[in-house]
Amino acid sequence: MKPKGYRRGYPVAILIGIEETHATLWQIFSQVAKPQQTLPLNGNRRDPKALYNFHETIINTLRPTFKTGVQSLLIASPPRTNYAQDLQTHITIHHAWLLQGTNKITISLISGSADTPAQVTTLTQKPLFKQLIQTNAEQETENLLDLLEKRLNSEDHLIFFSLTEAENLILNPQTLGKPRPEYLLLTNKFLSSSRQKNRVHRLMQIAQNKQIKTRVINEESPAGLRLTQLGSIVCLAKID
Repeated sequence: MKPKGYRRGYPVAILIGIEETHATLWQIFSQVAKPQQTLPLNGNRRDPKALYNFHETIINTLRPTFKTGVQSLLIASPPRTNYAQDLQTHITIHHAWLLQGTNKITISLISGSADTPAQVTTLTQKPLFKQLIQTNAEQETENLLDLLEKRLNSEDHLIFFSLTEAENLILNPQTLGKPRPEYLLLTNKFLSSSRQKNRVHRLMQIAQNKQIKTRVINEESPAGLRLTQLGSIVCLAKID
């Protein structure tokens, strides 16, 4: 039996389709886009308080997804509207923490509707969309590479360098005084070519369920090359 999540692939980005009266949230995986939730705008878009509350609802809904390690955010809105820019401005002013540190997100705007599965399919097939995904991924891998190098030189953190070590840390119950897993990082080649795909996908699913940030990194990126040097899979843990 193929593990849950096998056909959808691994998380790549969050897509928000903003319309005049609502926003539709999508999780973009390497193989498919999955609808997450539709959030209504309660009130008139020209009412600053209603618009503020609408944007806050979007961010609060996405907080759990951000905690899983997804750092690429694409915001779409119909042509000749400022809905996407309005949300980006809101994030810049009220949620600057999302744009700072090693866990900062990368935001890109794209013109087009992402309200229905058909619209999302059309949007994700555009060359610009694919380019934005790639650009965001490059920025994300730079952040992860910086994080990895800092952890390699930190006395307050541990790094585990094999699938077995990662399993022992993530699958076993967490107890006080033991290392706490924070990140599971692996290359796309390790994921695709492993002879133990079921083990790898099961570990990734459990890690995500435990809110351990799980990222699949292109092996040809700087972070991917460094990760390959370390065995293609690492688990970063913190000593409490």
